[in-house]
Amino acid sequence: MPPGRRDKPEPAVTGPRRCFVCAAAMLAPSARSLDFPDGRRRVFPTACGSCGVLIEPDADPERCWWDLAGRLAAPVFVPDPEAGYGLDLYTLRTAATRLGRGIRPLGPEDRAALLQPHSLRAAEGALYDLDSAEQRLVSLGVICRSAERDSVLAALPAQAAWATDVTILLDAPAAPARAVAVPGFAPGAVQVAARPLNDDFALQRNALQDLARAPWMLQLDADEAVDPATGARLPALAALAEAGDVVSVGLPRRNRVDGILSDVYPDVQYRLNRTAVRYAGLVHERPVLPSGWPQSFIALHGAIDHALTGIHVRARSQRYEALDPGRGRPEERDALLQPYRA
Repeated sequence: MPPGRRDKPEPAVTGPRRCFVCAAAMLAPSARSLDFPDGRRRVFPTACGSCGVLIEPDADPERCWWDLAGRLAAPVFVPDPEAGYGLDLYTLRTAATRLGRGIRPLGPEDRAALLQPHSLRAAEGALYDLDSAEQRLVSLGVICRSAERDSVLAALPAQAAWATDVTILLDAPAAPARAVAVPGFAPGAVQVAARPLNDDFALQRNALQDLARAPWMLQLDADEAVDPATGARLPALAALAEAGDVVSVGLPRRNRVDGILSDVYPDVQYRLNRTAVRYAGLVHERPVLPSGWPQSFIALHGAIDHALTGIHVRARSQRYEALDPGRGRPEERDALLQPYRA
């Protein structure tokens, strides 16, 4: 199961509700342990089901974050065997992105630990700034209805600095891709195609993947957006992913219902994918990873902003349940309608 998503609630734990690294309300009892460089093995009773950080039950979240942030600012991350938290290299990679940093394994044993989460090996790794790092080309894809086409096009210039090309796929009678001029983009870089959705979201996303002209694509819906600063780091994140044999990167999504931030956060969406990755699921579609969730990770440097109305949330859940019985997620509908709480 990819990090950031679970199929049923985990047992509750005492203490803070949300993770001090990723803010997910997914803290649960754990029997995981870590081996530190000094030879000590520690068992941690609590783990985050999203990012994977391990936490002592009486640890102060703010103190843990400031300790972790200080260590992430150094050229090399060195773990503290006395700290109130612990993490393996897989989780360290996610934590580092919150501060715009990437990680590199120090040696073969560290690389093996990165590729086989969650390792017993406490994280050690070289750190670097994503803003000055190697990059990969990234396409932007947007799924929308015909009535949303013009508003989607009007928002594109803000993404011209990082997106090598853009494809808008309309839910409409099939039509081949045609170039559209958009300020900031080279001629022919932005195209609009059409294909009927036919109540199958995965097939629509897969069709959009096939229209990408770069090795990676970020997919958004018409009611979603990323700010330019978030988009600017996606090419470096794609390179970080490739270095770790990752094919799918998840981003937190901020759901605002009638303008109010919802309690469903971080609501990780795996939308930055190698273009060969396929989605599955009529509704609540997810990428299918050849070797499972270790081929994905969560990036915390920014978020997808999702604008919703309460009317839409209620209607969507009913529609999804009708399309794919048992997958409508009425519990998520109720949570979306609750304001965010720490």
